[in-house]
Amino acid sequence: MVVIQGKGLQVFRNPRALHSQAAYPPELETVLNAREAIEARSEIASWPGYAATPLVEFPELAKALGVARVWYKDESGRFGLKSFKALGGAYAVLRQLRARISQATGRRPSAQELIDGGHRDIAQTVTVTCATDGNHGRSVAWGARLFGCRCVIFIHAGVSEGRRAAIAHYGAEVVRIAGNYDDSVRHAAAEAAKHGWIVVSDTSYDGYTAIPRDVMHGYAVIADEIVEQIGGAPKPTHAFVQAGVGGLAAAIAARFWQRWGAERPLLAVVEPANADCNFQSARAGRPTSVEGDLDTIMAGLSCGEVSPLAWQVLDRGADAFVTISDDWALDGLRLLAEGRYGDAPIVAGETGVAGLAGLMAVARHPAARTALDLGEASRVLCFGSEGDTDPEIYRKFAGRSADAVRAR
Repeated sequence: MVVIQGKGLQVFRNPRALHSQAAYPPELETVLNAREAIEARSEIASWPGYAATPLVEFPELAKALGVARVWYKDESGRFGLKSFKALGGAYAVLRQLRARISQATGRRPSAQELIDGGHRDIAQTVTVTCATDGNHGRSVAWGARLFGCRCVIFIHAGVSEGRRAAIAHYGAEVVRIAGNYDDSVRHAAAEAAKHGWIVVSDTSYDGYTAIPRDVMHGYAVIADEIVEQIGGAPKPTHAFVQAGVGGLAAAIAARFWQRWGAERPLLAVVEPANADCNFQSARAGRPTSVEGDLDTIMAGLSCGEVSPLAWQVLDRGADAFVTISDDWALDGLRLLAEGRYGDAPIVAGETGVAGLAGLMAVARHPAARTALDLGEASRVLCFGSEGDTDPEIYRKFAGRSADAVRAR
């Protein structure tokens, strides 16, 4: 298949996608399945502070991009953590603590029992850990504090001080190491093996799949909320979702497939040009790593290796793969902050705006539009995966504070 190239843009239509297949493939049930997605939704909806995040419509932006509708799932308020990651890491922490307590006591405690301090004697002997670019570690740290266990988080050299402080705010010990995100993943795994800690990662690797599955089932809550928010209205024809290791994109792909079947939207996976492991994997037809410093302002997507578990879904469930330059992400962030075309301004972080930036890049490139069947009748869904998770970085990029944007 040909790669379409434009200014700061690459598009690859996935020849292995099963878009015309209505039924979710049975072989993918061991990765993500409806029963566990429903269980995760029921559990997370019972937590204090749960509310479905807004599905915002941008009618003026839709006109400017030459499509019928643009929806934006705004995750910036999720549980006060400013990111969709709150759904995955904390849910996996709860599942691990429950398993330990059930093994010790013979009974399965509720989340509320743990929140209220029940079984604290057991919970405090458990330490959870992970590597993070910021948001996943914040979720794991928040989950550890909420449910009563210890937490150690590893960050790499490129993680901002603001994001380090946000993780430490939840009581985690935060350790910075040299190297990039993938180096920090390997370091966290080695330290966990040495100390008997539980790795709560959003990426899978050989012999490590159960916890990333829990994380992705947590993310699937987003798709269920969208299905309910769309209701009986015409469904999206397209969805642009950003990917780092691929967990969010895989969860969205799987759950839409399960809920909407053949009526699910064409799914385009968006990545930074300098950290395009999903794009390169799609071209190669197998998981493929990318090397180098993976430098991008879209820090949460700075990943050089796909999660093999997520890839099983994306290899068949993603219709296209898109890479964008940092310039597109900056323009998307500023467009939302300004309310450029007359829609209400929204705070979206440099990673959170990547899916929308991918839509903007494709919409302005005729060959890319054609490749993705994007036209005037298209109804497009984008995922605002984070808000101002580092307020100082947001201010620098947006030219104004997040509070100033929200005040408008």
